[in-house]
This record gives sequence, C-alpha cells and structure tokens, in this order.
Amino acid sequence: MIIFRYLSKQILQVMSAVTVILLVVGITSRFIQYLGQAVAGELASDVLLLLMFYRLPDFLLVIVPLAFFLGILLAYGRMYAENEMVVLHCSGTSQFKLLMLTLGASLVVLVFMAVVSLSLAPWGVRNTEQLKKNQEQLTEIDLIVAGQFQTFSGGERVTYAERTDNITSVGRQLRNVFVALTDSEADANGEPPRIILAETARPEIDAQTGARFMRMENVLQYDGVPGAADFSVAQFDAQMILLPDATEFEEILEEETLATLELFGSDAPERQAELQWRLSIILLIPVITLIAVPMSRVDPRQGRYSKLFPAALIYAAYFLLLQYSRDLVAEGELNALVGVWWVHALFIAVGVFVFRFPDIAHYFASRKAASEVGGQA
Repeated sequence: MIIFRYLSKQILQVMSAVTVILLVVGITSRFIQYLGQAVAGELASDVLLLLMFYRLPDFLLVIVPLAFFLGILLAYGRMYAENEMVVLHCSGTSQFKLLMLTLGASLVVLVFMAVVSLSLAPWGVRNTEQLKKNQEQLTEIDLIVAGQFQTFSGGERVTYAERTDNITSVGRQLRNVFVALTDSEADANGEPPRIILAETARPEIDAQTGARFMRMENVLQYDGVPGAADFSVAQFDAQMILLPDATEFEEILEEETLATLELFGSDAPERQAELQWRLSIILLIPVITLIAVPMSRVDPRQGRYSKLFPAALIYAAYFLLLQYSRDLVAEGELNALVGVWWVHALFIAVGVFVFRFPDIAHYFASRKAASEVGGQA
C-alpha cells in the first residue's frame, strides 16, 4: 500500500503539472481566436469567458490522457534514472506488479475521464451551440460597446456610441452615434469617408426579406472634404444603413450535443460513431498505461526525457487513428462492429509486445542515446 500511494502520488503530481501547462496553452490560443472574433464584431465580448468555460471539457478530452501518459513516463523515468526502480525491483516489485499498481492509480483518471466524456463534454457542446445561436441573432448594434470606436465589415465602417440603452419595445438603442462609411475602392483613391452623426440608432429587420438595418434618427451627414467644392452637408429625420448578414459559426453536429443515453441503441451511423468515440476516451487510459509502464524504462545516462518524443508520436498516432475511424463510421464507410475497436486492439497489441519484450525497445533507445553521446564527443 505504501508503494502504491507513493507511485500514485508521483504520477498524479506530474500529470497535474503537465495538464495545467497544456491547458493554459490551449485555452490561451482559443481565447485569442475568440477575442479576434469579438474585435471583428462577430462575438459579444461579454460571452467570451462563458464560451471558454463551456469548451473546457473538450480540451480535457485531449489533454488529460496525454498528460497521464507523460506523467507515467516522467515519474518512472526519474525513478529509473535515480535508481529507485532498481530498489523496488530488488525488493520484490516485478514489472507485472508495477503495471498492476499503475493500473490501480489510473482508475482515478479513468473515472474522471468517464465523467468528462459521457456527461460534461456533451453538456458543454450543447451550451456552446446555444450561445452561438444567440450570437447569430445579434446585430452590430448589440455588439457595440459604449465609449469605444469599433470597426465592422472588414474596416469599411467605424461606429461609435456615447451611450447605450435597453428599451423593451425597440431593443437596444444607441445614443449620440458616430458612423464613418468608407468604400474600399474610394479609400484606395484617397477619397474621404462619409461621416454620419445621429441622435439615436436602433436595429430594424425587414419582415419580408430578413435584411437587417441600422435605423438612425435626427441625422447629419457630411460628404467630402470641408472647404472643397464637392463638400456637402445633409440633414435627415431618419436614415437606414444596411447591415451585413448574421455571422455564421462553425457547425456543431447534432450527435455531439446529445446525452450519452440517447446514443445507445441507435442505428444511425453518426450516433454510433459518437458513442464509440466517447467510450474510446475512457478505454484510452488503461491502454496507454499498458504502453507507458514498460516504455518508461531508461538508463541513468539517458535521462528521463529520452522517451518523450516517441511517446508523443505514439499518442498522436493513437488519437488520430481513433478520430479517423470515428469519421469512417459516421460516414457509413466502416462497419460499426469494427468501428474504432480495431485501433484499441492494435495499440493493446503494441503494449503487450513492449511489455513482453521490453529489451527490444530499450535496445533501440539505448543505441540512439549512445549515438547522441558519440556525436557530442
């Protein structure tokens, strides 16, 4: 029990550190992408954090198994490099017993991934879908932040509002509005933009065509350069500006939003593929444990980081083959009975081979390390 607690602590500590690092990198990258959409007027800035929260389970599906794989390699690699594993083996802990102890530690990760894959991930996708549908209904007026100049339509329109009001009868209303309209060809020729000042502005949608407009009232419009012969000022009680069509986001497949119980018993290939994918994320944990335990063996002169690159390649191949097989099942090109299970069977065979013949893999790793040392000399 003492050995089990020690090994579990070592693996879970390293796994947690790797998970946090990879999660920060992944979330930062995605947040920058969403921030760019918000700046472009495609997303409301107040939903960015909520959107990231709903996407968190999807990140965990990819990151946690990889972090667990690397956690075993790094923790056991350090123990091999510092001869702790030699002491364990001499005290009666065989390679098979080490594998069983590690599988015991993996149960914590397996249960966590089962909750994420079967429950949290579909819940997150459903909420993400709802958020995106709500965003598609928004006009530029809904995306404007009071007191800030914002660009829309690829920079062809700059809008500013001093204040915003939420009026139930007309929706959101802007106060003291400034709009600069530029045409790309006119701007290339150095022509000035059209400047429009309005007391109020609100969205309006044509009931027949669905076209979206910005209706402005008490308008002053300036065309040309002040002092030039073609400079003009016009005043209108009301003026309409055509707004672009609603933003279209990446389509989310229906089966990804369904609860796991709804997928059982379905004959639809898409739902069968989705169910197999969710179960595969769980099965991934014991399979990579079978591969990682014998693969973690290193010589003291190799260092514990010598197996990280081949481990990353193995995990990438495993994960990509699962995704490829899932897509084939969803498209009806692969029988659901074969499904993604052949990928698991393949990597179980790899794990058994590495476990039964660890000296073969260790031999090639040692040769590589020796060649690197010789090259440095």
